[in-house]
Amino acid sequence: MEIEMKYGIGDRETAKDLWEDEYLLGMEEKDSRENVYMKAAYFDTDDYILSKNDIAFRVRMEGSRIVASLKWKGDSVDGLHTREEINVPVTDEACFIMPDPEIFKESDIGRDMIALVGGKPLHSLLETRFLRSRMRIDTGKSICEVAIDEGEIVTDYGNLPICELEIELFSGDQEDIRRLGDSLAEKYGLTIENRSKYARGLTLLEDADYLE
Repeated sequence: MEIEMKYGIGDRETAKDLWEDEYLLGMEEKDSRENVYMKAAYFDTDDYILSKNDIAFRVRMEGSRIVASLKWKGDSVDGLHTREEINVPVTDEACFIMPDPEIFKESDIGRDMIALVGGKPLHSLLETRFLRSRMRIDTGKSICEVAIDEGEIVTDYGNLPICELEIELFSGDQEDIRRLGDSLAEKYGLTIENRSKYARGLTLLEDADYLE
């Protein structure tokens, strides 16, 4: 299960200040800081069978790596996002354009997804393109990743900016990352974000009457 806090960042200057925050510097694991360019595409059928069943099929380039992901049973309360997730590394760049659902056939959710798709072609609904600045944090109670994403959500009907903080729990207590996030939110005027990048992109498509 993926567990993370999400917050909107007001502007790039605030994002820079967050990245240099002394409190985080005091907890970061040595040599864990890095910047990674990420480009992701989200796929569905022409009748949006996956979206209707709360399933996200994502293929993301993470630097030189390509990872296919399924996410389902998503929930978010006060910025805390929980969802089931499986990730499969792939080597064929064509997967970013025409992914094969069979990638996930070894998992129960993968077989359920394959049955839902029923052999129908998948097409890209939207993309996200952003630079992720991330570090690993040890709070003494939990291990987590603090990431600042800056970029955009891209659709055929307009784009949306991305400037957000994510704190993903690797091990420990989810209340610990909530406390960390709330402390940073108060200090930097961050706003709770209950929608994923994908959900925000879908809202843009719905507003354009693209999804029916």
